[in-house]
Amino acid sequence: MKKILYTLLILSTTTISAQGKKFFKSGEVQLQNPVEKINLRFANDLPFVQVSINGKSYNFLFDTGAPTVISTAVYTELGLEKKHRSTVKDSQKNKHEQIFTILPEMTVDKAVFKDVGAVVMDFSISELSCFKIDGILGANQMAKLFWKINYSENSMEASKDLAQFNPADFDIVIPFSPRAQKTPVVETDLQGKKIDLTFDTGFSGRLKIADNAYNAEKALKSVEVYGTNSVGAYGAAKPAPGYIFRTAGLSLGNESFLNEIIATGSTSLIGNDFFKNFIFILDWTGNKIYMKRIKNEPAKLESFGFGYRFIDAKPTVAFVFQEENFPLKVGDAIISINNTNLENLDKDGACHYFLNRVESGQNAIHVKIRRDGKVIEVKLEKKEFLKV
Repeated sequence: MKKILYTLLILSTTTISAQGKKFFKSGEVQLQNPVEKINLRFANDLPFVQVSINGKSYNFLFDTGAPTVISTAVYTELGLEKKHRSTVKDSQKNKHEQIFTILPEMTVDKAVFKDVGAVVMDFSISELSCFKIDGILGANQMAKLFWKINYSENSMEASKDLAQFNPADFDIVIPFSPRAQKTPVVETDLQGKKIDLTFDTGFSGRLKIADNAYNAEKALKSVEVYGTNSVGAYGAAKPAPGYIFRTAGLSLGNESFLNEIIATGSTSLIGNDFFKNFIFILDWTGNKIYMKRIKNEPAKLESFGFGYRFIDAKPTVAFVFQEENFPLKVGDAIISINNTNLENLDKDGACHYFLNRVESGQNAIHVKIRRDGKVIEVKLEKKEFLKV
């Protein structure tokens, strides 16, 4: 659960109009071989693929939580035609009206996708620009194939034949219900309540449930938090109180997962900090996810007790654990961490420290902040919370 140390990135696009529902059924795919090996780069707990459009290479996020998306720059560059406009809502419940278009052709290694529906979006806002993505290979496009994914080996394969992946070798089977854009939604039984979780490879964290699904009386242990620890396609939600808690059991399909750690927030998600312990197959024909464990790392929460975002290139405390006498507050401007000056950064500098955190790998840090015109220096030690 190390991602609680800093901002979680969520790129889910979750609400599509009736017109969009038909739109996302469009397109086809051609493969040269029964199984195609797909380039995959798993970095910062997010999966990326290189795609080719009109002979030019682009960097796309592989995101089951979103439909296929292209940047406004790519849309303009290709001279594509607007098919319609529709309101889209991101994972933080922020809404924007977007252009919908048809992408005539996209090649991913030797997989050729034709006439796929895509949303046009500006990726220059907030921290999203730091990943330098040109688009999203989304669920509506993925649903045309079967996918086998192993983050630990940067391995991904695609096929039109599920049998090529030997699903009988995978002991965990999780049924899902696809949304209109084909995003998989899995059901869990948590604290005696049925909860729908978006199976979201665009979510770098582990597990999150909506605030109203949390039952304090049934949590084994919990930590109260305040602030914003996630960013959607249109920016962050407003600071709010919440919890991180440990639960005795969490059921998914035919498997029960013990002692999981879950955060509360604006929506319910399961993400890459969980998936990276498995090889998994995505099957939109049978609406099932097959999983096989390759790592047995127990859920663990270690933190300095705060997280920060880069707002207009300025590092700002955005998230704190509500511990008695904790010295940092949401809104504090960070001047430096461990004598690394974080003031007066340009956009590239802010992105560098967003992706390469100064505190990463450290057990103790010195933080200098500015609050109400005063400079305050504090020393913080990393602690493990919610121990079993």
